[in-house]
Amino acid sequence: MDADRSSSAQPKPARPDGEPPVRPESGPLKHMRLDPERAGSDQTEIVPPGPECPDSSDRPVPDQPEHVRPGDERPEGEPMGHVPPGRDRAEGDRPEDERPGGVPRGGMPSGGVRPERVPPEAVRAGGERLEWVRLGLWRVAPAVLGLGLAVLALGPALGQGLVLRYDLVFVPDPPLLPDRGGFPRAVPSDLVVALLSRVLPVEVVQKGLLVGVFVLAATGAAALVPPERRLARLVAAACYAWNLYLAQRLLLGQWALLLGVAGLPWAVRAVGMSGTRPASGARPASGARLMSGARATRRARFAPLTRLGAALLPAAVGGFQAMLVSALTLLPIAVARRRVTVVAGVLALFSLPWAVPALGSGAVTDPAGVDAFAARADGPFGVLGSLLSLGGIWSADAGLPGQESWWLATARLLMVGVGLFGYVRLRSDPDRPAWWGGLAVAAAAGFGLAALGAFQPGREALKWLVALWPGFGPLRDGQVYLAPLVLLVAVGLTAALRSGVSASVGVVAPVLVLPTLAFGAFGRLAAVTYPPDWTAVQRIVNADPAPGALLSLPWGAHRAFAWNGGRIVLDPATKLFERRVLWDDTLYVGLPDGGRLRVRGEDPLNRRAGELLAAGDLARLPARYVLVAASQNGFLLERAGFKTIFRGKDLHLLRR
Repeated sequence: MDADRSSSAQPKPARPDGEPPVRPESGPLKHMRLDPERAGSDQTEIVPPGPECPDSSDRPVPDQPEHVRPGDERPEGEPMGHVPPGRDRAEGDRPEDERPGGVPRGGMPSGGVRPERVPPEAVRAGGERLEWVRLGLWRVAPAVLGLGLAVLALGPALGQGLVLRYDLVFVPDPPLLPDRGGFPRAVPSDLVVALLSRVLPVEVVQKGLLVGVFVLAATGAAALVPPERRLARLVAAACYAWNLYLAQRLLLGQWALLLGVAGLPWAVRAVGMSGTRPASGARPASGARLMSGARATRRARFAPLTRLGAALLPAAVGGFQAMLVSALTLLPIAVARRRVTVVAGVLALFSLPWAVPALGSGAVTDPAGVDAFAARADGPFGVLGSLLSLGGIWSADAGLPGQESWWLATARLLMVGVGLFGYVRLRSDPDRPAWWGGLAVAAAAGFGLAALGAFQPGREALKWLVALWPGFGPLRDGQVYLAPLVLLVAVGLTAALRSGVSASVGVVAPVLVLPTLAFGAFGRLAAVTYPPDWTAVQRIVNADPAPGALLSLPWGAHRAFAWNGGRIVLDPATKLFERRVLWDDTLYVGLPDGGRLRVRGEDPLNRRAGELLAAGDLARLPARYVLVAASQNGFLLERAGFKTIFRGKDLHLLRR
């Protein structure tokens, strides 16, 4: 045994360069194997070749490498590259394609440290990380799509300055708590804007809110689709963030309403989700291990309430219209989920900022507004066809270029039809969401309210309700309650266009059927800068501690300034000053026959000021300041006791 071991361990004699390699003598090879019973001794066992160690003497032997690592010496007669049983192949014995880093045979990396063999677990971990990255990209895809749609839709509105169109009125340095009368339509949205403007420029705040509408709508609609249906989530995102309802309300400047509508899918998801109370005997989550069992249970019980509160924050910022649309959508789902008390309580709590001042405002509602705000036909298919295509708004100025063309209107109607068909298909789906029936009821109710004003009996019923109690006034603009139908269509499209080419077409279809929303509705939305006169009069009036209102002339609710490109906008003076502003809140709505319908204002103090102006009794005006356009003559005001304190290119300010 000792002799055999000593002979096999003899070093291989060197051979001159150029001589062929020495081949081992033919015959059976002997292999050494440690005896486990004699581990630790210097005894080895010589075993003949067998099934575990086949005879490889007849196989060709590769050339001896030029560099042999210390310790790599092999017994005499053993072929190069052979690995005895029980011993792993050394790094230098493996082919180059099997060695990490491509280290040459017998070589060392430049750092002198030989790379270790990569275990299979590391390979699997790398694949898992790659999969997580891929999943992360799909997860943020709806937000990226919403951002892209926002940039495409707003276009020039994202430039330097502020966008001013109808109710979309932002002013430099807005006051925190302005003194306003009438119905609190801008509560608490104006306060939120004023607070954000203390941190960021008001231009950034406005653009952030407008872009946020698109991103929030896209991500919320995608969240209602199962995550494994990745492409279908983008279909829902595109449809809900790009449609005629959103476009028309955007052109009316109703950003606060759209903010609540954009957050509506998140609220639907919150109401439809199951509770998170852990089952009995289940191990608490890592975050709850530090709490007692009672605290963990209490936290799980209030989890749905917390989710709903967070989801309704955009609607709470939006104010009364956004909260009413949310209530219409969520209450049917809450009935089906047996959560009416919780949902109604959260809705009531978030409505307090505007409901409390509304009850004490003394505002009145003109029943004539039912005729003014009734849904109108904005396409070739009449009022009902316009509503089914998610349009039908009462204002002709909110229309998009070319939206009335028959082929675009037909395409929009077909897309809505596909969405309705897909939503009906979800009824037989085993994974039908818990909010399916409630959203269908809300969409039907919203469409009914929108269509109510399209027919004479419905208008008469609404007039009777408004005359009975001014609180029914928000029902006049019935088209606003189409929001749940818009969400239903977006979700239904994902059921009809699940994957593949059809889903890819569904992602771009909303833009194709409504192309003129792009680039700021072809220039209808653009950013401008206020002339210096506006900030000058703002500083003068806000620095005066003496009480008294400011009267804005000419007497009318809207303005069309040349520096704003002639676009119609609500009088900016109503949001510019910290004191009460008297203005004409009477609304004139154009009729299809060319006439105009007058809707009387809601604020009693504004009505009194209008009556005094009509009678020429300027001395009794309840105002300390009068702000007049520079083109207006202030001679009569000066005779009534007002003195000019500022005269600029655009504005003329007088004080009593």
